[in-house]
Amino acid sequence: MIGVAILLAKWFFDSTHKEVNYITATVIKGDIEKTVLADGTINAFKQVSVGAQVSGQIKKLYVGLGDEVKQGDMIAEIDDLKQKNDLKQDEASLDSLKAQRKSKEANLLNYQLTYDRQLKLVNKGVGAQSDLDSARANLDAIKADITALDADIVRANIAVDTAKVNLGYTRIISPIDGVIVANPVDEGQTVNSVQSAPTIVKVAQLNKMTVETKISEADVINIKQGMPVYFTILGRAHHHFGGLTLRAIEPAPDSINTDESSSKSNTTSSSSTTTAIYYNGLFDVDNPNNVLRISMTAQVYIVLAEAKNVLYIPSMAIQKNLDMQDASNKNSAIVYVLNSHKEIEERTVELGINNNVNVEIKSGLNEGETVVVGNDNGSTISKSSNMPRMRF
Repeated sequence: MIGVAILLAKWFFDSTHKEVNYITATVIKGDIEKTVLADGTINAFKQVSVGAQVSGQIKKLYVGLGDEVKQGDMIAEIDDLKQKNDLKQDEASLDSLKAQRKSKEANLLNYQLTYDRQLKLVNKGVGAQSDLDSARANLDAIKADITALDADIVRANIAVDTAKVNLGYTRIISPIDGVIVANPVDEGQTVNSVQSAPTIVKVAQLNKMTVETKISEADVINIKQGMPVYFTILGRAHHHFGGLTLRAIEPAPDSINTDESSSKSNTTSSSSTTTAIYYNGLFDVDNPNNVLRISMTAQVYIVLAEAKNVLYIPSMAIQKNLDMQDASNKNSAIVYVLNSHKEIEERTVELGINNNVNVEIKSGLNEGETVVVGNDNGSTISKSSNMPRMRF
């Protein structure tokens, strides 16, 4: 009976005092940062669509995809027969008007002499007033004709200049240094510029790229121009493109570019459905080796705060935030530390940066100390949890 009692007592003690396995972490020193994670798209720093401002057939295409061009280099030629004929016709009209003006100028001299003679005769009392009036009318008429011709000559000069410009438009040149990234037309194809300028090629500067980052409305209020930023790409997931700063944050989402009717319909539909709102954050990155390409996806990290060579522990080790209960204990919290005797000590610490994975410890802990993160049964940790049967 005594043996049975001993076994029952042992079973009772073991069942009510189960071993507790604690999850611990070491206080270490290193760098910590708090970031906003966002998706981005890589675009060319500058891209220009080179179009045709006159209609006609592509007579010659001088470039292809991937070709490097300099500003002023020839891109393409459009058949210029019509533009040349238009210029010749306008120049001929201008020459005709100039010839008419010279003829009118000769008549003007004759009418002026006739008027002067009739005026002298009338003054001497031997001429007829009707002859003087007729001479004056002819003189005024020729002057009016010359004035009208001057206006026609101005218009003709404008027509000639326009024809010269249109003829120049048949020679398409690159407006910037860059690389041909798109070439939607072929030699022999006819382009029509009546409604809109058709694109012949797209030229982009690829030695520098711009990353367009989608920042959610929940995060954008904490982000400012000039903040540090870095990113990775799918092909180099472990390589950080760093040393960058946020150049700008667009004040409105892309939806503002839709027309009024679309905006109204979107507003109406948004009343019944929730639509995520994103604002574009822009930053630039050098691309000397052309590793980055247009439309690549970037995983962007915007640094809200960072600290170098500081103590930190896992955020889960924070057992209680004191500043939530008492504003005077700003940035203070409780953690549990395992001392050299494997006993739990309560420690008040001052917190710094917390990125929800690790948290900076400004005071209250030393490097190398062990803190309790949790236990294997999910029960609440406290100083009273110290028991001789704990395993670590």
